[in-house]
Amino acid sequence: MRHLTLVARSAWLLAAASLLAGVPALAVSATASTAAAPVSGVAWLDAAGDADIERAFAQARSERKPLLLYWGAAWCPPCNQLKATLFNRADFIARAKSFVAVHIDGDLPGAQKLGGRFKVRGYPTLILMGADGNEITRLPGEVDPPQVLRVLQLGLAGGRPVKAVLADAQAGKPVSGPEWRLLAFYGWDIDEAQLVPANERAGLLAQLSAACPASEGAAGTRLLLKALAESDDGKGIKPDAALRDRVRKLLADAPATRLQMDVVVNSAAEITRALAPDPGADRRALAAAFEAALRKLQSDASLSRADRLSALASRVALARIDLPKDALHPALPAALLQQVRTQVARDDREISDGYERQAVVTAGASLLAEAGLWAESDALLKANLGRSHSPYYLMSQLAGNARKQGRQDEALRWHAQAFEASVGPATRLQWGASYFSALVDLAPQDAARIEQLARTLFTEAARDPAAFHERSARSLQRVGSKLAAWNKTGQHDDALRRLSDGPDGLAAVCGRIAAADAQRATCEGILKAALKKA
Repeated sequence: MRHLTLVARSAWLLAAASLLAGVPALAVSATASTAAAPVSGVAWLDAAGDADIERAFAQARSERKPLLLYWGAAWCPPCNQLKATLFNRADFIARAKSFVAVHIDGDLPGAQKLGGRFKVRGYPTLILMGADGNEITRLPGEVDPPQVLRVLQLGLAGGRPVKAVLADAQAGKPVSGPEWRLLAFYGWDIDEAQLVPANERAGLLAQLSAACPASEGAAGTRLLLKALAESDDGKGIKPDAALRDRVRKLLADAPATRLQMDVVVNSAAEITRALAPDPGADRRALAAAFEAALRKLQSDASLSRADRLSALASRVALARIDLPKDALHPALPAALLQQVRTQVARDDREISDGYERQAVVTAGASLLAEAGLWAESDALLKANLGRSHSPYYLMSQLAGNARKQGRQDEALRWHAQAFEASVGPATRLQWGASYFSALVDLAPQDAARIEQLARTLFTEAARDPAAFHERSARSLQRVGSKLAAWNKTGQHDDALRRLSDGPDGLAAVCGRIAAADAQRATCEGILKAALKKA
């Protein structure tokens, strides 16, 4: 589901929402605030603070069960994909009787503080923990549901925490076959430096791949592919002819490729670049091998729509591999463009589940844009605004489309509307920070609106007891950094003083936080750089 998360790489209050001509204002449905709740017959326990978590662990100890922690948000496409394809499965519901299921919605009052406690940042994150609070493993959200269930079972089978397994593997001590599989399918992308710093991950994965015994071939192959996917810029594995040949042979083996589906569909271009850093015959041969494998996965009916769309998205990424990254209208094969149009239109037409729609349609819009089909991307997003439980996410994509094409006023209007429609304290700060960044970048001369939006965000932060934790803190720090850049020459000193020292200024907000609370220092640091000149 990495291609789904790519859509999210890409707020905001006006006196009245500014709308594009001909686009009606959208009322946010009542479901927007409740859509984050996991579906299915699983007895999820909602956690909004430490007391909730302690009760969940007490239950786990009482029932002698591990605990599965799910961290997500209503708008998040990969979270919605989990709801549409994993949480509602009969076998997942049955397996859930073996653990205590805990759900942390990132917009609940104390959720961002809990995010710091469990070292979770990216949505979604799934962590299996022992009743004693020790982390067993982080589950990969990008693999298909049957594989997630197999990995979950590895953790439920009474195995050791993955941290202990890794220590033994690095020390050359005995590691069982199931433990190698646990390492191979660990959620390395959501590790948050629990096992290894991000800049050392590629090298570690390469070492594990080399140490994995031949009897655990699939685990060793997965570790190798993961290492290659992160081996750009000279990190991790150095390419050679034997390694390129090994990957080509894997891609020619349909069952083996299907077993590694998520890495293949999510990292084809990255692995190709790692193995063939320069354009030429080696790169063309690898791209052709990936193309053939991706075509098979794209037509594999056992995969979800999202995974099949990701396979097509990887084909587009490979077709763009030698083009400038910012090419707006890449010269792609006509047949490939037609497949993009056909598959996205079919998904849009056939999807009936709202969670799946949020995941797949947003990815489809991103894919259309990557293929240079901008008008069709915009049309898809606009047609789905009224069908989404989180339309502000689609609005932010429309803003991104407009900005990339140089339509700055249109981009700001969509950003403003997205902020107006956004729901939940952490979400509103995140969307607000995105709008603020765009406003400073695209309309730095609009000092009144910039000051008003910053004040609005600080006011909203004052109402949120967890505003200076984790994702919310990073959103506000982003606002502070943008204010510092905006006031680079000191031309907006007066505005910065008002934002800091006025009756509703940030200094007053920080002053209401207890001195012993770590949020106090975070709050006081928001405008520190910007105020150096003021």
